Amino acid sequence: MAAATVVLRLGPASSNLVSSFVKSQAAPRNPLALPGASGGRCTCSFPRDWLRRDLSVIGFGLIGWLAPSSIPAINGKSLTGLFFESIGAELAHFPTPPALTSQFWLWLITWHLGLFISLTFGQIGFKGRTEDYFSK
Repeated sequence: MAAATVVLRLGPASSNLVSSFVKSQAAPRNPLALPGASGGRCTCSFPRDWLRRDLSVIGFGLIGWLAPSSIPAINGKSLTGLFFESIGAELAHFPTPPALTSQFWLWLITWHLGLFISLTFGQIGFKGRTEDYFSK
């Protein structure tokens, strides 16, 4: 086993702790100071309006989901009607939250999942058509 040497220099010039266990460290480099770097300035080409939101997409998407979800297809009742009925039933005993076995959760998740899918496809279709993604 090699003997470790530890040297502690005390004085006004330097006070370094040198050990044979620690290899000498190279001077840290600043990657922003390298040739070809931007000198610390961020040059980002990401578009600021990446969402490209349009209120007409939200309006048409909501109407596009309310129309099919209001068709009485579940035992003569619509999904929207069942969802709103379950909201009323749960508000009847307001301070108590809905039970995990309540039908409210099924209607809530189904209705909102359909809404968000409708809005997503509406955004894709509307913006895809205005930016000519679907041409040819």
